[in-house]
Amino acid sequence: MAHAALKLALAPVLLAQGLATRARMPRLPEPEGARDGEVGEVGERPPLALLLAGDSSAAGVGVAHQRDALAQPLASLLATRMSCGVRWRLLARTSLDTEETLALLQAQPQVRTDLAVIVTGVNDVTGRVPVQRALDARAAIVRFLQDTAGARHVAFAPLPPLHAFPGLPQPLRRIAGAEASRHDEALRDWCAAQEGVSLVPMSLPLDPAAMARDGFHPGADAYRWMAQAIAEHLASRPAVEAALR
Repeated sequence: MAHAALKLALAPVLLAQGLATRARMPRLPEPEGARDGEVGEVGERPPLALLLAGDSSAAGVGVAHQRDALAQPLASLLATRMSCGVRWRLLARTSLDTEETLALLQAQPQVRTDLAVIVTGVNDVTGRVPVQRALDARAAIVRFLQDTAGARHVAFAPLPPLHAFPGLPQPLRRIAGAEASRHDEALRDWCAAQEGVSLVPMSLPLDPAAMARDGFHPGADAYRWMAQAIAEHLASRPAVEAALR
């Protein structure tokens, strides 16, 4: 209640700050480079299929090339950890919220994967999507990936700590951070109750040197850290070993 009352009281300030931040923040492009490929060992077993889907952070905004973003390094790290081949695919676009990520997946002519990593949430917060609506969209993504794409496991990345983003002014940063925490706590509880679903345990280090020049997106160092955390998490999932048998 206190958070809702504070948001209401600060609504004019938050609106003005949001518009000003959007106007002054550099609009960084999505990185160049392939959005699918195969890495790792070529052997008798078929490669592990990995799908990364979501918003601008999934797409790699903040770096110039996919080799320094999230999908390609994640695939390479997972291949090394599991001593296998990994066939990876990236389906992501700037500004997508969770519902729009679902629509992007459903619009593909064919999606087949063993593992999926979903990176969404920030645009749910900035777009003022209610927590339950965002969770419903995540549940629909899981159903689609499990029933249609054959996913053995779906991992969600946590929402980043918006309260510490250097590109956001106060009090907008504080309010957005509190809202992101609400979404993240609900996501954590929801994932814990699902079969074949998990939340990646990670706390993104927000040293300004690790961030992109807009102070909002990850830079190369942050993406590298994220890829390592997700690869370690996926490698510990029983579904990964099962997919390689």
